[in-house]
Amino acid sequence: MGYIEQSLGASETLVARARFHWIYKLQAWLALIFLGIFIIGIWIFFKMMIRMWTTEIAVTTHRFVEKTGWFTLRTNEIALPNIEGVRVEQSFLGRLLGYGHIRIEGTGVDAVVIPNIADPIGFRRAIETAKDGAAPRK
Repeated sequence: MGYIEQSLGASETLVARARFHWIYKLQAWLALIFLGIFIIGIWIFFKMMIRMWTTEIAVTTHRFVEKTGWFTLRTNEIALPNIEGVRVEQSFLGRLLGYGHIRIEGTGVDAVVIPNIADPIGFRRAIETAKDGAAPRK
């Protein structure tokens, strides 16, 4: 059981979970293959892979959560009503292969940038759907 499941509140449920796209892993392997002779290639590979292995990204019925870290823990959590905007950034190749970056901007917090997730438009849609469900009814 991951951090996000452990931190759910009593009436909170998981709406969507983001996962890294395979292109992220490919970039790490290419760094290892082409720069592996140099220490920098090995460093880039392990840095990217450890980030992928230790990162959890999800939207719940109450908040957006990004958890990183293995020995130490760092979280970015934004309550859904405090999310002001969600930007999707996709290159041409990203549009073809279905990956991209998401930038979540909230009130009182720095923007959270999520790299190379699969189906960023679907994840953005999940955030907006969860926000609609969390918005107070008038």
